[in-house]
Amino acid sequence: MAKNKVSDRHKHHKESPIPRGSLLAIGGSESKGGKELSEEQEKNTDFKDEEILKYFISSLKGSDPMVLVVPTASTEPEESAKDYIEEFHKLGIKNVEVLDIRNRMDARKPEFLEMVERAAGIMITGGDQLRLTSILGGSPVLQLMKERYTYDEGFIIAGTSAGAAAMSTPMIYEGETQGGYIKGDVRITTGLEFLKNVAIDTHFIQRGRIVRVSQCIATNPGCIGIGLEEDTAICVTKGNEVKVLGSGLVTIVDGLGITETNIYEIKTGEPFSVRDMKVHLLAAGDTYSLPIYDQLHI
Repeated sequence: MAKNKVSDRHKHHKESPIPRGSLLAIGGSESKGGKELSEEQEKNTDFKDEEILKYFISSLKGSDPMVLVVPTASTEPEESAKDYIEEFHKLGIKNVEVLDIRNRMDARKPEFLEMVERAAGIMITGGDQLRLTSILGGSPVLQLMKERYTYDEGFIIAGTSAGAAAMSTPMIYEGETQGGYIKGDVRITTGLEFLKNVAIDTHFIQRGRIVRVSQCIATNPGCIGIGLEEDTAICVTKGNEVKVLGSGLVTIVDGLGITETNIYEIKTGEPFSVRDMKVHLLAAGDTYSLPIYDQLHI
């Protein structure tokens, strides 16, 4: 049933449309009621408990919306899913199901496709983003998620930590050194491609990741780097319109105006340099338009 619906939905849209759904990329450790606050949250007079998850819930369409939790990135999927089931129940969402995909064969099962078709929103938990891309990449389940995000008004896909990092392409999945300033230390692959020419990194300020994102952007200045701090999120609508939520900062790394870099001249293991890279710091309520252009398929 789900397969036919996907085909019917897609065949009427031959050109690449503006997505009708939205993405909610969360930097990890989002506020949950009753949890101990961080020092930064306690000092932040604008802090709102559970702001990001409440925003996700407020975006759901329908009288009894079903939220689908995807714990594939986690090595402890039952525990990861349980946390979100309890939180959503506490916030008034009783219709919560788990898309328990643990291997590539699972990502082809008709019953899982049917669950994606019924969902009003999807929450992809944290863990390891490479697990997500290796298991879901090129699968019918991922294709259906993309179809729904693209064509279904009001459909929302959220991801936290690894779930957010995997939304973009390119995708950073590992940094060998703490800072990421050595050429070759930042490992990059193809993400789930909900956002193209965008690299999302999470736990950004907490773990000092601006240099590793800068290395990613220096290798491809046509991409935009987005660093999400903990308990901070971006909501992306129309495929490129960004709004900031949460208690921290979003860092935008823009390499379009780079005038000089040695990343292509130095050897692996040497520090890289880059000039005229632009950085924006955005707080809750700020907006930003991603300079994403229509893809040419020649």
